[in-house]
Amino acid sequence: MKLISWNVNGLRAVLGKGFEDYFKTQNADVFCLQEIKLSEGQLSLDLPGYKCFYNYAEKKGYSGTAVFTKVEPISVEFGSDNEGRICTLEFEDFFVVCVYTPNSQDGLRRLDFRMQWDEEFRTYIKNLDSKKVVLVCGDLNVAHKEIDIKNPKTNTHNPGFTIEERDSFSKTLECGFTDTFRYLHPDEKDAYSWWSYRFHAREKNTGWRIDYWLCSDRFRDNILTSYIDADILGSDHAPVVIEIK
Repeated sequence: MKLISWNVNGLRAVLGKGFEDYFKTQNADVFCLQEIKLSEGQLSLDLPGYKCFYNYAEKKGYSGTAVFTKVEPISVEFGSDNEGRICTLEFEDFFVVCVYTPNSQDGLRRLDFRMQWDEEFRTYIKNLDSKKVVLVCGDLNVAHKEIDIKNPKTNTHNPGFTIEERDSFSKTLECGFTDTFRYLHPDEKDAYSWWSYRFHAREKNTGWRIDYWLCSDRFRDNILTSYIDADILGSDHAPVVIEIK
C-alpha cells in the first residue's frame, strides 16, 4: 500500500498548482491532507474510486484536515477540537491518524496550549495503539533533531524547535512509535519538508523537516519506503510518502 500526507496550505489554492495531476499519478491508497482551509460546501472534488472525509475548522479559511481513501474504512472519527485538526480512519489492520498539530506561534504565545495538545494527542494514539497498529501522519510542527533543520543554532527559541516541543516529540516516540523516515534514513541530511516563502528558502533548501509518518514500533519493519517528495511544488510543504506491506 502507498500512503501520502501533504500540508497543502489551502486546498483550493493548490488545485490551481498541479494538485490533481500529482494525485492521479501517485495513485495512492490513502491520501491525507492538512491545512485544507475549507468550510463545508466550499469545494467538491471529483476523485473517482476514493471515499473523501473532511474535518473542517469552525473558523473560515483556517486549519482543517481531510483523508481520501480507496479502501472503505471501518469507521471514521474526527477530533473534538473546533479547528479540524484530527481525522482518524480505522481499517482492518491499522488506524490512520491524519493530524495538523498547532503551531506555538510568534513569541511562543501558544506554547502552553501546544504542550497540553501534545499530551492529549499522545494519550489518544496510545489508546488506539492498544487496539491495533497506528499510522500517524501530518504536519507535526516540530523539527525533532538538529539534523532535521538547516540552521539549528539560530532557531533554538523559535516555534517548532524549542526544547519543550522537541522533548515532547521524543516522549511520543518513547510511547511506542517510530519516525519512519529516520528509521530508514538515520543519517540523511538536508532532507526537509517545509520551507519559508521568504528569502528564497526553498531554492536554497533552507528548510525544516516537520511533516511525518509515524508508526507503531511493532509495525516498523513493514515500512518499505519513507521519503519526502521535495520536488513537488504548490505548497510551502512537500508531500511525505510511505509504502507498506
